[in-house]
Amino acid sequence: MTSDKKRNREFAAEYGLIGYPLGHSFSKDFFNKKFESEGIDARYINFELPDIGDLMEAVAEHPRLRGFNITIPYKEQIFPYLDYINPVAEEIGAVNVVRIDRGESGKDLFFEGYNSDIVGFSDSIYPLLQPWHTDALVLGTGGASKAVVVGLQRLGLNTQLVSRQDGEGRITYSDLTQDVMDRYKVIVNTTPLGMYPNVDSCPDIPYDLLTPEHLCYDLIYNPDTTEFMKRSEAQGATVKNGLEMLLLQAFESWRIWNSSNHRE
Repeated sequence: MTSDKKRNREFAAEYGLIGYPLGHSFSKDFFNKKFESEGIDARYINFELPDIGDLMEAVAEHPRLRGFNITIPYKEQIFPYLDYINPVAEEIGAVNVVRIDRGESGKDLFFEGYNSDIVGFSDSIYPLLQPWHTDALVLGTGGASKAVVVGLQRLGLNTQLVSRQDGEGRITYSDLTQDVMDRYKVIVNTTPLGMYPNVDSCPDIPYDLLTPEHLCYDLIYNPDTTEFMKRSEAQGATVKNGLEMLLLQAFESWRIWNSSNHRE
C-alpha cells in the first residue's frame, strides 16, 4: 500500500501529539512504526497547534481519536479541558497523556489527564544513580520539570529548581557557585535549550565546575548528544539524553490509552 493510500484511508483508531512546534518530535514515527509492525489498525498524527484554544476543533475533526500526548508548551495549559485528572498528574501539576472516553454515543467526550513523564524519567535515571547522588539541580520550571522534581524526590533526592528569573523555591544560574555545584551532583536539563534545530545552545551553568561524580541528564533526545551533554562529558561527568525516557513514557501512554480500568 502506498503512503498516500495509507494517509487517506480510515483507521479504526487514531492517536496524536499536541504541541507547538513539533519538528523535534520522534513520537509520530515511533507509534506509527509500532502500529505497522504489530498489525494495529491505528495511526498517530501530529497536531501542531499555535494555540491550545484550537484543541477542541482538532478533536472534532478526528472522531476516531482515542487519546493524545502533550508536549511543550501545553502540559499545564491542558488542565481546563480535563474532566478527570489522575492524582499523580495532579501532584506533579502537569499532564502529558490524555485519554478520550467518548461514551456510548461516541459523542459525549470525557478527557482524562495523566502523566507518563514521571515513569519514563524515573525508570531511566534510576540505574545511573550513585550513593553520592543525594541532591539534584533541575534546570527549568516548565511542565516537564514538575514531573522530574516529583520523580527525583520519590527516588530520595533533594531537588532545587534553577531558572533565569528569581522566584519562590528557585535560584538563578548566577547562583551556581562552587559550593552549590559541589553539593548538587545530579543536574537535569528540562529546558528546550539545545533542541533541534537550535543545537548550539545550552543552559548557562558553570561547566568547568563539573566533575566525574556529576550525572548530567538532558530530557532532549534530538540531537542525540546535546551541547549540554558535550560540555558536561568533557569534564568527566556521566551524561544521558532523553531517548529512553521518551520510549518508556510512550509505552506508559499506550498502556493508559488501552487500559480497561478507567480513571486509574
